[in-house]
Amino acid sequence: MIERVLDGRTVCICAGSGGVGKTTTAAAIGLGMAARGRRVAVLTIDPARRLADALGLTELGNEARLVDAGAEGELWALTLDAKRTFDELVELHAPDAATRDAVLGNRIYQELSRAVAGSQEYMAMEKLYDLHHEGGFDLLVLDTPPTRSALDFLDAPADLTAFIDSRTFRVLTAPTRFGMRLFGRGGGLALSALERATGVRLLQDLSEFFTSFGTMSEGFRRRADAVDRLLAGDDTSFVLVTAPRRDAVEEAIFFRERLDEAGMPFGGVVANRVHAIPAEATAAGLAGPLGEELARRVEADLGDQRRLSERDRRTLAALRRLLSGRPMIQIPELDRDVHDLDGLRALEPHLFGGAA
Repeated sequence: MIERVLDGRTVCICAGSGGVGKTTTAAAIGLGMAARGRRVAVLTIDPARRLADALGLTELGNEARLVDAGAEGELWALTLDAKRTFDELVELHAPDAATRDAVLGNRIYQELSRAVAGSQEYMAMEKLYDLHHEGGFDLLVLDTPPTRSALDFLDAPADLTAFIDSRTFRVLTAPTRFGMRLFGRGGGLALSALERATGVRLLQDLSEFFTSFGTMSEGFRRRADAVDRLLAGDDTSFVLVTAPRRDAVEEAIFFRERLDEAGMPFGGVVANRVHAIPAEATAAGLAGPLGEELARRVEADLGDQRRLSERDRRTLAALRRLLSGRPMIQIPELDRDVHDLDGLRALEPHLFGGAA
């Protein structure tokens, strides 16, 4: 089961489309591994409060918080603050305090970091790398955004490296006569007039930002390469989370193929909310204890459940054929929503084995 998928791994990345229980699955994996004596951190970039609520926390921030889970090990959780993570990268790669302060205080950077944090997915990879590099946890579990967005972080390290190596970046970070080269003489004059009218020193702010940022480019390149190696390395396992809906399965198939193309380590699939009726289930013999009318209703309901079970089996079959021997862990449709630690514990037998 999931313990075998994560055997020898220190990073578990849960990916899938929206509404399939990805956050719940990530939290349940973290809780289950903590119950087995591991020190685990669950990281989410979901702006909703689902993870905090499920773990019984009033809030989550960019620093890990310990969850009172009553586990043999420890369960920690955090929600990504993308801008803070961006700021920490600048602090890490700045060659000196003056450059650090020049970038962090620059108005262009302040707007850029709020907008880009931008990719939130890449910032999540940075935070994941940070925690992995510090080595304080036995397992890191990342809850990603819906699938198509989650794919962005597979390309983000290479995209960042390509931008740093591009001619555009070299022009932008060249320190001399930045404004005139970038905008041309007419554009420079127009912006100068705009600066005089508004009091905003746009050219100077741009020039100072790119000049200062250029001194950090080599550090960002090395970091992007290290993040890429972590994603593709033996420490990591991608777990696809899906549900027996056609759209969710198609997303999972797309992501499975994309992982193969990118050479990323695929661990297996967790299929949530599956209808699975045992073949031996029967409504025979209920007329005596229940009465004929109620027994007929139970039999009709069992027939409906069998049809749902067959539908889910067929829907998941296309994905199962692409697993190349990797497991598909099925979690049944439960009789209540999972919104607290007790609900997460109810998933443990299905994720870790031993479920009836």
